[in-house]
Parts: sequence; structure tokens; C-alpha cells
Amino acid sequence: MAKKNAIALAVVPPQAAPDKINLPGDGSGEDVESTRSTDDESAASTSNYLVPGLERGLRILAEFSAREPVLGAPELSKRIGIPRTTTFRLLQTLESLGFLERANGDRYFRLSVGVLRLGFEYLSSLELTDLGTPILERLRDATGLSTHLLIRDRRDVVFVAKAQSHEPMFSSVKVHVGTRLPAHAAVHGHVLMGDMTLSALQQLYLEPELEQFTERTPATIGELHERARECAAQGYGVSEASFERGISVVSAPVRDQTGSIVAAITVTVPRSDLGSEDEKKQLINVVCAAACDLSSRLNYRPAADDPTAIRAARLSK
Repeated sequence: MAKKNAIALAVVPPQAAPDKINLPGDGSGEDVESTRSTDDESAASTSNYLVPGLERGLRILAEFSAREPVLGAPELSKRIGIPRTTTFRLLQTLESLGFLERANGDRYFRLSVGVLRLGFEYLSSLELTDLGTPILERLRDATGLSTHLLIRDRRDVVFVAKAQSHEPMFSSVKVHVGTRLPAHAAVHGHVLMGDMTLSALQQLYLEPELEQFTERTPATIGELHERARECAAQGYGVSEASFERGISVVSAPVRDQTGSIVAAITVTVPRSDLGSEDEKKQLINVVCAAACDLSSRLNYRPAADDPTAIRAARLSK
């Protein structure tokens, strides 16, 4: 095995907990007053960062309920304590964004599908991590490698769940939940972009040339699209030290009930290659099987020619 290297990712470590917590009231009344003063200053400092328009808009949305599905500007203005003209402008903004729609004429509003879409996105994110974590743990136990679940956030890939390897020799490979990588430069991103059209990529990347991280980073949107289509055609993506020196990965797409790629499952190997050809094939198959397992739990039913499912089926042969 080649000498392993620690993965060099810019991750901010969580803030260390204090050794001792001093509770107000343990000593004299002076401590309580000091604490109150600090709390007041903290609250005042926090309020300086609030955006009044956004706060008011969210408060308007929160006023709608099953008991009161339709509300007008005068009533909302009175409840929130802002002028009617301001309230109506906020209502029009929320309408233009798809969070409200007109009801009973021009003066009344009700919640629209934009709010429902946010709710579904929230539930979907919970599904991914809740359903994905035990699959990651089984994949880690089967391979002895650290495993991760990633999603794409526009031009970044984000690690949203992980199962850290128990093997001491792999302890150098640690990627925290919340770590971001540039989607165009990492194979995870190529996998997650597998169902994007060239036009969609051009809208996402407006610059003519992409930022280079290594000599293997796609330099143009056309090259990025080719990489993404290649990953989609074969049903997985492989990187052997193409983004991070001394680190190789195998990544496979996770699809939801619509067939859209919503996540990727990845194993990380702390060396510059994936081993022999047989070892490489076996690892690809087991990662594809894990991705298919999570996809099925998201109610995806693969077609007969789904390349990820085909690779997963080879695992049992």
C-alpha cells in the first residue's frame, strides 16, 4: 500500500466546550446583575443583525393557519404592527416568489405551493440522512473504509452524513459533516451533476473558464458536462488522486422517486489508487449496491438499463 496522506480540507473545528460553566445566582447578587447585563448586551448585539423586511415577511407567513387560511392586508397590518402600505408591498413580494397567492379577489391572500415546496425539501433532507446513515455504516463495515453521503448545493458538494472507519490505518481520512468541495473539481460533483443538461450547467457557471485545482480539473463547461455524462453512463464515478493527492474515492448516485439524482454515496481510500482491477471492481459494485439501497428507500424503481443497478447486481454474482 502506498504511504497514506491526511486529507487536506479546510474544515473549521467545532468550538471547544468550556471546562466550567458558572451559573448565575451561585454567589452574590452582583453575579446575577452582571449576567443580566451581559445578556442584554448580547441581545442588543444580535438584534443589529436582523433584517427587518425578511423578519416581517416571515411573520406574515406564520400568521396563516388551517383555522385562518385566508387573510387580508388590513388584518395582517394590525397583527404585525406595520403600515398597510408596507404590508401590501410585502404581500406582493411573497406572491411574486410563489409563497402566497390571491384569494377571494385582490385584497386577500393564502399560502401557495412555494411554502409546500420548502416543507418537502425539509422532509427530504431528513429522509436522506435518517435513511442513509445505517446504509453508510453497513458499507463502512463491509469495506473497512470511511463512507459519506453528499448532496449538491449549487456549485458545491456538501457532506451531510458519514460513518468513520474503525481501522487505525485509515484514521487520517477525516471529513466533517458540513465540509464543502467545489462540485466541478471533485468526482462527487460529477456524479451529482449526472442528470444536468449542458444548458443547465451553463446557467450555473457563467464564467468561460473554470477554476483549476489540479491538471485533471475540467477547464470548461463542455469538459465538465462530458465528465458528468460519463459518470451517468457508467453509473458511478472514480477518482484516483485526481483532486486530493493520496486520496481515492468511489461515488455512486442516489435517486428519488422521480428518478432525479438527489445525493451520492462515497467511500474514501487513503491512497493514490484503488488497488488491483478485481479490488476496484468489487469496491465499485458494493458502493453502487449501497446507493441503490438508499434509492429504493426513497421509492426509486430503476429501469432495466439503469447502470448503477446493473453494477449493484454484479455484487451477488
